[in-house]
Amino acid sequence: MRIVGLDVSRSMAEIAYLEDGVLRAGGRAGLRREELERFAASLRSTDHVVLEATGNTAAIVTVLRPHVTRVAIANPLLVRLIAEARVKTDKIDAAVLAQLYASHFLPEVWMPDEPTLALRRQVSRRSQLVRQRTRLKNEVHAVLAAHLIERCPATDLFGRKGRAWLSAQPLPMDERLGVEQRLRELDRLGEDLR
Repeated sequence: MRIVGLDVSRSMAEIAYLEDGVLRAGGRAGLRREELERFAASLRSTDHVVLEATGNTAAIVTVLRPHVTRVAIANPLLVRLIAEARVKTDKIDAAVLAQLYASHFLPEVWMPDEPTLALRRQVSRRSQLVRQRTRLKNEVHAVLAAHLIERCPATDLFGRKGRAWLSAQPLPMDERLGVEQRLRELDRLGEDLR
């Protein structure tokens, strides 16, 4: 069995091969899809590939998995704790991943299937939209506080009654335009959330 360690960056992967206890450098592979597919085609069906979890791990695993026996994904925080080195280079990191895997000491993470990944992306986007809406609402409240305007008597400042009350408040024109822009953005984000 050959173990292929990949130290992955945004656009490049440093490669190390560990076979029969012998470690050798494997150069680099680009991480554009066609470059990665060329590298994957050069792998053996009996190879085990190991890489750390990063932002592009799912895409890399999708390309590599059909060509090898197994793709293992390492927990980057735990790998750093285990293999803290004074000299740290991509070549060393790729070799360390292969050696940790070979010694059965690699802290692995679970790789979700595509439906789970899609759900995670959707939840993440929704969370971002909610944070953006909260920020916009806080900005409107800050404008009101900066101009010493009392709290809205309506339960929801951003509901129909609250917006009617808000439009009647004495705000300078630049602030009024800013509040209206934020309200339009809130409405757009609300549509995206729905």
